[in-house]
Amino acid sequence: MRAAWKIFGLSVVVLAATLGLAHLLVPDVVPVGYAEEPQPSWAILTAFALRAIALTAAWVAIITLSVLVGTKLYRTFGRPSARSDRAITR
Repeated sequence: MRAAWKIFGLSVVVLAATLGLAHLLVPDVVPVGYAEEPQPSWAILTAFALRAIALTAAWVAIITLSVLVGTKLYRTFGRPSARSDRAITR
């Protein structure tokens, strides 16, 4: 469980860092090649790379959090306790 929390925390930190870098380096650039006004190719490529890293980190955070919640729910509700097993067999 501690490893899952570390992965979750690391992915949230990476997500925040990439969003901050994107806002700092390329604030008005969308990661699409065509826009109303011409944009430098380095800005488009940087925005695309930062967006890809941010989306990957977000998905890792979502998957890790859902595994953590699912494990907690399974431990709480999924297994019958030892008392209920003895009560059923008597």
